[in-house]
Amino acid sequence: MPDSTRAPWRSPREIPAGPDVLAAGPPPVPASAPPFAMRVARAGGADLETLHTWMNRPHVERFFERAWTRERWAEEIAGQVSGTFSRPVLVSEDGRDAAYIELYRAARDVVGEAYRSEPHDVGLHIAIGEEQDTGRRLGARIFAAVTQAVFAADRRCRTVLIEPDAANAPARRAAERAGLRFGGEVALPHKKAALFFADRPEGDHDRE
Repeated sequence: MPDSTRAPWRSPREIPAGPDVLAAGPPPVPASAPPFAMRVARAGGADLETLHTWMNRPHVERFFERAWTRERWAEEIAGQVSGTFSRPVLVSEDGRDAAYIELYRAARDVVGEAYRSEPHDVGLHIAIGEEQDTGRRLGARIFAAVTQAVFAADRRCRTVLIEPDAANAPARRAAERAGLRFGGEVALPHKKAALFFADRPEGDHDRE
């Protein structure tokens, strides 16, 4: 259970990490991933209201399981922003907020023990806010656009992954439509997950 009253804030999904993993720093948040724009969510105002509303909707709560109070969401957002593990991000399409994503360093997450992770790998959680936006391939388009934007923003990132609940058929279809590679199902502490990977194109690696 997240608890941002501690200092420093720590995600319950974090695992012990060595200095090489910690040196990667926070995940990158690209300013845009055409046709989408991204911004780090704020722990108050309209951003907080949007997230609180979305997370309490049945189609989101079913798999995200964060139908929390405004106060707890404010703590969660502030906690993520204060640390280096993850970033809470609102994704807009044509100027309208459409989805919430969390970008996180996969090698510091419980999923990092389920595959051969590298320090700069980035994981992605997603929630489509409005039910009418589901079924129009929005998730697939976000996966594809954000993946390429993350690769551009962090030249040392070789892999972007998602790990939806294995029973989340819409998320699995979206990953397949976005061209992500299925990596099997794994047992994580909180769920059975389906792993999907996007790999940086061969020859497009950092040359430092």
